[in-house]
Amino acid sequence: MTRKIMITVAPVARVRNPDKDVVNPLTPEQVARETLECEQAGAAQVHLHVRTENGEITHETGVYSRTLELIRKDSRIIIQGSTGGFEKKLSIDERCSAVDDDRTDVASLNMGSFNIAYDIPFINTAAEIKYWAEKFYVRSVVPELEIFDTGMTNLVHDFLDQGILRRPLAVNFPMGYYASTQPAVESVIRMRDLIPEGVAFGITHNAMEDFTLLAASIAAGASKVRVGFEDSLFYALGKKARTNSELVQRVADMIRSLGCEIMSVEDARAMYGLK
Repeated sequence: MTRKIMITVAPVARVRNPDKDVVNPLTPEQVARETLECEQAGAAQVHLHVRTENGEITHETGVYSRTLELIRKDSRIIIQGSTGGFEKKLSIDERCSAVDDDRTDVASLNMGSFNIAYDIPFINTAAEIKYWAEKFYVRSVVPELEIFDTGMTNLVHDFLDQGILRRPLAVNFPMGYYASTQPAVESVIRMRDLIPEGVAFGITHNAMEDFTLLAASIAAGASKVRVGFEDSLFYALGKKARTNSELVQRVADMIRSLGCEIMSVEDARAMYGLK
């Protein structure tokens, strides 16, 4: 059978104006519209951050819920919330506020601590990760495990053995942050070989300049890839997309050129074990 690859789009850039030539969605209406266009281009999942009216990234549930309301009017795309929050002090519950909305299907579960930038620690203790995982399952939200370095795979195995995590599992390898695993084919293969057998994996390439590592990860067995303005504007060396949907279309074309198919929303829901 032809392999199917899931596309995730992360449409909201970390800064309000990443480039004068791109259309960066800011408001709930803009994010929802961009999400629908990305779904039409091939995305099966959207990884969401939302902004206040003045353009600041926020964990306010009202803005998030308004965005989800607009998306759900016309789409069954998988909605993935975030448990980030290294930018400022947030409580453990504020960091996972996305799962309080019943329309959140999946949420990112960061599997350890590291310095995400030179002087910015990203703290995720084992006790906090356990708390979030248990809350996810109570809320019928599926965790996507974010594994930033090889040592974090130890906690994945431990939590699976203890029953804190449940199969089916899907993991993501975010690469290219200051003290995370650096983007390289060898890194993809090493991380792949350390996760539990039978677990679907994919990568996020922060600040990527082209799709080379995404293609290499597919060759190494990845089931999913991620693009979007949160990660990078570029699809090829020196060439940037004007919209998120253009990035999705270009990575979809690349996937097909490798002899694979684009995973539908329903197939992606089955991979995650979503109802």
